[in-house]
Amino acid sequence: MIQISGPATFWLTALLFFIAIFGRYVLFSLAFWWLFKVSMKNQFAHRAVQTRPRKPGQDWREIGWSVLTSLIFTAIAMGVILAFQAGHTRIYANLRAYPLWWYPISIILVLFIHETYYYWLHRWMHRPGVYKLVHRTHHDSITTSAWTAFSFHPIESTLQAIVIPALTFVIPLHISAVGFILLIMTLSSAVNHLNTEIYPRNFDQHWIGRWLIGATHHSLHHTQFRFNYGLYFTFWDKWMKTESPDFHRLFGEKTKKEVKSVE
Repeated sequence: MIQISGPATFWLTALLFFIAIFGRYVLFSLAFWWLFKVSMKNQFAHRAVQTRPRKPGQDWREIGWSVLTSLIFTAIAMGVILAFQAGHTRIYANLRAYPLWWYPISIILVLFIHETYYYWLHRWMHRPGVYKLVHRTHHDSITTSAWTAFSFHPIESTLQAIVIPALTFVIPLHISAVGFILLIMTLSSAVNHLNTEIYPRNFDQHWIGRWLIGATHHSLHHTQFRFNYGLYFTFWDKWMKTESPDFHRLFGEKTKKEVKSVE
């Protein structure tokens, strides 16, 4: 990890982190937009979950909110770096510092805790008073796209961003595991907001697929509001009976035609 030795190094590091965070968002969003809306448009046209047109200028509004989100993520990341440098976190750089079996377990544990935190935070953000102040910005995107992935009010961005950094103070995590978790977070958010179902037919019934959130699952949250609060996984929605009763029917409708191979 970069050693910060003065103001110049601090601000250079912050700039590099912002470029990495915002650039990762742009890269994933552009890649999914090009792949499913341009390159393979005909093959995936029937898989658009919501057919309602997006609002004029919606892409640019989402990108604007995403810039603020990336700045907040950068500020929190800088705090973690300074804490790591001072020896306050449990991030480690030597892969042999812990048994190798701990590496995947630590990632699974963090994803489970993050999912749990987000599910209950999300339900709280749908309380009327909180929703108007914090969460309405994200729900301005009724028909979502990959650009919606980071489109949050700054308060929501902060609430979302604090959990993984907080866990680095209590759970030993290899520095590459932290990066991998953040990569999963960005990839999952882009897929879930794509408004194009990319998973294969009957994947919602598969022993793995039934636990993973995709575009159909999350799009129903943006249109129905009171269902499908999960982030990566469906288990809290299943356990708390908050999964939309329309999910499996809609998933079946959107995946009933198999995607033809690209010549």
